[in-house]
Amino acid sequence: MLKKYTLTILISAIVLSCQVQKEEALIGSVASAHPLATQAGLEVLEQGGNAFDAAIAVASTLNVVEPMMSGIGGYGTILVYDSESDAVRFLNASGRFPINTNTDLMRAPTPDFMVNRTGPKSISTPGNLNAWTAIHESYGSLEWDDLFDAAIDRAENGFTIGGATASQIQRAFDDFSEYAQGFYGKDGKALKEGERLVQTDLANTFKRIAKEGAAPFYHGDIAAAIDKEMQRVGSFLSLEDLKQNQAEWWEPYKFEYKGYDVYTASLPANSFPAFVNLGMMQEVEEQNLSHNSAEYLHLFAEMTKESYKSRLAYSFDPEVREAPIDSILSEPVLNAMSNAIDRNKASEFVLPFKPESRNTTHFTIIDKWGNIVSATQTLGNLFGSRVMVEGTGVWLNNSMAYATYEPKGNPMDAFPGRHKLSGDCPIIIMKDGTPFAALGTPGGHTITQNVPQIIFNLIDFDMGMQEAIDAPKLVFAEPDRIIVDPGLSEDVINALKAKGHNVMTRTIGNATGIKILRDGQGKTNGFDTGIDNRGKGRSAVIDR
Repeated sequence: MLKKYTLTILISAIVLSCQVQKEEALIGSVASAHPLATQAGLEVLEQGGNAFDAAIAVASTLNVVEPMMSGIGGYGTILVYDSESDAVRFLNASGRFPINTNTDLMRAPTPDFMVNRTGPKSISTPGNLNAWTAIHESYGSLEWDDLFDAAIDRAENGFTIGGATASQIQRAFDDFSEYAQGFYGKDGKALKEGERLVQTDLANTFKRIAKEGAAPFYHGDIAAAIDKEMQRVGSFLSLEDLKQNQAEWWEPYKFEYKGYDVYTASLPANSFPAFVNLGMMQEVEEQNLSHNSAEYLHLFAEMTKESYKSRLAYSFDPEVREAPIDSILSEPVLNAMSNAIDRNKASEFVLPFKPESRNTTHFTIIDKWGNIVSATQTLGNLFGSRVMVEGTGVWLNNSMAYATYEPKGNPMDAFPGRHKLSGDCPIIIMKDGTPFAALGTPGGHTITQNVPQIIFNLIDFDMGMQEAIDAPKLVFAEPDRIIVDPGLSEDVINALKAKGHNVMTRTIGNATGIKILRDGQGKTNGFDTGIDNRGKGRSAVIDR
């Protein structure tokens, strides 16, 4: 285990659990998917800022250094804990479907069927920037314009891209406009590992935002530029959608798991299936299952199928229809679902959709006052719609891809003005009324499976955060098969196959999380911070 004291800063692609030992030295902890974004958050904490200030610095820098994953043209799900009011709140940054949406174009057998996957008609209203504004207005302590220095610097002066980023640029490069290729290419070819990515127009956009706030993006000349481009390319998104967008504070869901209060986002975020998994595991009679044994993983795989059924049945915009979440998470229902699982045989269940994109990012921040931000943000797919607005450097999302268009009129259809649904699942855990941990992960449909396994590891198996994240995982994410991490033993894999599971091996997740360490009197004396080493060099941790 690595220990870091007052003057030690660790920024690494591969990090063991990190602990802060001296209370007087604590300034907080930041975990994100890129070292430069984590560094930006640390710098804000060093300047006396809180977790909410640091979140804006981290999110904006991720827009620059991880441009394929998230940004101001995207959307997200943010969970916060404010120590002063002792309240956990959910900030919905998913936005709403454009008011000009024509879902008939998305249904077979129209000529434009599936045009929502990428390109202009896949674009929906971006919500991240308004969410950052809402966080700062509610809880920020530093000046707004001080929070974008790192993002502006990295965009204007560039940074050296790693192998993963270069590979992702290469995958999408042919879909980019000539304008976008000018930033992400050199001599007409995609940038390679070791070359510098300079985004001068994005730097200028962030300079405007730092000086003037979100107004130019949603109401001013940047909004007008977006509107003009959307009209030119035939998108549903309009200036009116941008003007109407606002971040919304919602009550989060809370579930008690073995003496811990676990919080996550409420609908329209599809986080509740994670609680179905927690609740079913809490109801199982076999309380002494060995970690990652075939029996344990079989049980979890079958629970996941049940949680998927709940998601398919009850994922609604709450303004359209109220889902019976309290009933689903009640002890009798969870107990019945758990007891119905065949302990020896895999059930037949085929996902009625293709796996969602895993191109998302999550970051976790805790400051010395105990404030917490657990945030998942995304563009949807890799580089979102792959449409960049000329003159801005901003990629726009493709969240229209995640509506359910068949049958027409179903509660998850992309009706104009409705909330978009997401699969995000940011987590904050409390123990005896005090913060215990925060975590989250990207991963599309696998998010609400990866997250509960980390929680089980923390609570049931008493792991540290890094160990809990590193432990091999299992997810049910293909139409009729389960995916296991390469680290799982062949004996366990063969035992799962013997129970009837169709098994494939692939790395799972890119989680971040922070566990709060306390002394015998309950006072915070350190942070156990974890990042996912499956991130191929894109993860980093800094503790102080």
